[in-house]
Amino acid sequence: MQYYKNKHINNCYSRPDKIGFTLIELLLVLVILTVLAAVVVPKFTKRSEQARITAAHTDISNLELALDAFEIDMGRYPTVSEGLNVLAVPPGNALEWKGPYIKRGISMDPWGSPYIYKYPGQYNTYGYDLYSYGPNGQEGGDDDIVNWTLY
Repeated sequence: MQYYKNKHINNCYSRPDKIGFTLIELLLVLVILTVLAAVVVPKFTKRSEQARITAAHTDISNLELALDAFEIDMGRYPTVSEGLNVLAVPPGNALEWKGPYIKRGISMDPWGSPYIYKYPGQYNTYGYDLYSYGPNGQEGGDDDIVNWTLY
């Protein structure tokens, strides 16, 4: 009886002489992985770019709130020479300054460029223009993130 059990176990767990994958099997796996990567990678890339665009819109909204609070306290918007830094660091002659209006400092846009501030604005003639050049880093085009609406 013991001989039968051992023989049965040995036969069930016996291994072929050669272990491994054939070249065709390996190539098939590589093709499948390449196809999956070709489908998945662009979706993640688009998602991260959309997240950067949303972050730029949020930053511009936060800067607008800070600029409006500065205007309420100071009675004016910052000059172009003062720039956005005046929201974090008081100007030399600012008795009415009640900031910092931006606690974490003025950040760069998600693409590593500074936000552009112009006062008086070209598009917001009674206020200021605040924008980022967007993903391509160049002025103009459909990818700029701006605080005005063109009709």
